[in-house]
Amino acid sequence: MRAVTRLFAVLLISAIAAAPLLAAIGDGNPLGCLAELKDFRAMRASSTDPDWHNGNADFRPIEPGQTLTLADLKGPGQIAHIWFTISARDKFYSKLLTLRMYWDGEKEPSVECPIGDFFAAGHGMDVYVNSIPVRVSSDGRGRNCYWPMPFGKSARITVTNDGFSRVNSFYYYIDWQAKKSLPANTAYFHAQYRQEVPCKPGPNYLILDAVGKGHYVGTVQSVRLNEPGWYGEGDDFFFIDGEKEPSLKGTGTEDYFCDGWGFRKFDGPFYGVPIFEGFNTGDRSTVYRWHLPDPIPFTKSLRVEIEHKGSRNNVGGFVERFDDFSTVAYWYQTEPHKRFTTIPPGKDRLEFDPTAIIQMESLLQGAVSTPAGKLSVQQGVGMGDGQLWFTPESARNWADGWTS
Repeated sequence: MRAVTRLFAVLLISAIAAAPLLAAIGDGNPLGCLAELKDFRAMRASSTDPDWHNGNADFRPIEPGQTLTLADLKGPGQIAHIWFTISARDKFYSKLLTLRMYWDGEKEPSVECPIGDFFAAGHGMDVYVNSIPVRVSSDGRGRNCYWPMPFGKSARITVTNDGFSRVNSFYYYIDWQAKKSLPANTAYFHAQYRQEVPCKPGPNYLILDAVGKGHYVGTVQSVRLNEPGWYGEGDDFFFIDGEKEPSLKGTGTEDYFCDGWGFRKFDGPFYGVPIFEGFNTGDRSTVYRWHLPDPIPFTKSLRVEIEHKGSRNNVGGFVERFDDFSTVAYWYQTEPHKRFTTIPPGKDRLEFDPTAIIQMESLLQGAVSTPAGKLSVQQGVGMGDGQLWFTPESARNWADGWTS
């Protein structure tokens, strides 16, 4: 029972290194370590107005193709909390903004993900997420994560606008702790996005191919159906330290993500389904699984795969499907890390070409009259270009009511 209590405390206070935490809460209170004096200095990088006395422009804009540096920190230290909220014109902005993190001056990022996927919501959608390391509120716009992110010499965090329009306002907090030193056995946080649109015939879908020493801590999977049916009969496989037969073999996709008998929307501390639209062509889903109670250690390498199998056109139960898959793998390891994939350009992450969509409001130049009424653009609403507005010829003012 005490071991369970201690483990639960580690998960609740995940921003603090595990060894000191275990020593601090021997009394069984998950908040027990808060009574101990802290041996670090609390720090923050944020988007606050440079004129912090009088200004309120607490955000940064990002033009298409530009990169904003959120933090450039000197170590040793540890990031404990990250918060974002964003106002952007691109409809699927969270799929088009690329988050990268670099530790100790490395040239290749240890974190490379679309912002939405990093916070466990795929497809550029804004949705709620309620788990221990990731929490999203404000109708999917208030994004928080609590993954501990230690660094020895430096940490650099950037966001690149790989979209088509300006990000008007990017607000952020990066709360971190300046430390005197890091434990000798410190591993560094990693997260990598990958996609196959659609899944390739033959091999399993690759989630992670890591080299080094560390442990695996989480998976986010997003799927868009390219035909009706159920995609989730694919088994998960974890090949540890180069083994030919995986030590960990799954029994189905919903089983790996700790659910059963299909998916439905819900959330929880270790697993959840923030997005689930159904079983028809074009329907989308996102699921997450955090290996917090059950991390998967490796000493040389780790390869994580999942099958893309299920029913086809609602017929058959275990055949290969070719849906659109995207994933984020989360793990800790010693550096250097293997660069096993790179993120595709922004337009290639979307399910269609947004530049081919014409917004009706943009076609109107002033008012347009029709036999039935008048078309105009109502400014100040919509996605930046206004909203299409139709006034019937039979309309009277509100005081006189409406007549036909």
